[in-house]
Amino acid sequence: MNYEKIISSVYQQLSEQNNYGNVAAYIPELAKVNGAKFGVFLQPVNEIGFGVGDYNEKFSIQSIAKVPLLALAFQLLGDNIWTRIGYEPSGTSFNSIVQLELERGIPRNPLINAGAIVLCDILIDCLNNPLDDFLDFIREIAANKTIAYNEKIAKSEEKTGYKNYAIISLMKSFGNIHNDIDKVLNFYFHICSIEMTCRELASTFLFMANKGIVPDTKTQILNSSQTKRINAIMQTCGFYDEAGEFAFKVGLPGKSGVGGGIVAIYPSKYAVAVWSPRLNSKGNSYKGLLFLEELTTKTAASIF
Repeated sequence: MNYEKIISSVYQQLSEQNNYGNVAAYIPELAKVNGAKFGVFLQPVNEIGFGVGDYNEKFSIQSIAKVPLLALAFQLLGDNIWTRIGYEPSGTSFNSIVQLELERGIPRNPLINAGAIVLCDILIDCLNNPLDDFLDFIREIAANKTIAYNEKIAKSEEKTGYKNYAIISLMKSFGNIHNDIDKVLNFYFHICSIEMTCRELASTFLFMANKGIVPDTKTQILNSSQTKRINAIMQTCGFYDEAGEFAFKVGLPGKSGVGGGIVAIYPSKYAVAVWSPRLNSKGNSYKGLLFLEELTTKTAASIF
């Protein structure tokens, strides 16, 4: 498969189209991002990767970080995590609190805000230095020691994260948050602030396409069963109330973030990262979704 030719063709095609949507202005630091940015990087499991556009420019990965967060909790605690979090699609927006009250503080899945906040609470109990230890884990799966938090973005989210304070307070009232609210949210805001390029993001998720093994270092992060389960959760829950449409049009497990990034994996084949900061009404990258749809259409290959 000539991925380089296909990626270049789709990129050129979409570069000439209008880019509808808006940057995530409700987070002040993200409001400063140039909405015209557009980058793509595809990293095969055992071959040299290829990128086009702004693929070497760092951006805030935001909710994409929930997948490594889940991977670390799953690695440490196994199936015990499912006593506090579900794994069903939410059908609601990423920061909805409606289901939480109906379901007595148990988040519907780990990839909505409520679920990731519970994961942060779980990891605070497991790790000696949660911020440092999680960053070390990210660097391990990325095989890259330069990845870091962006303190400005973390503080910007803290100042405007009213919905997240409401979410964690509601879960605390039901007994599903064990630690101090401010400590948990500080961890959560930091994991969302992590910055990567498309190249780095694709490399970070390559272990999810390789049965839980980091190709560069041969380190086993998850077993094949755990990897399968997280990929299934990405497929059904990675795009909030647009997950069904992503499965229908793209057909790959993936995860989006309000920084405009999307990462998707084709098991045993590749990981691909797209960055285009303008978001549609569901909070997903408008042009990123189009790119991935065209990619799987032109390659005639998806998990289905």
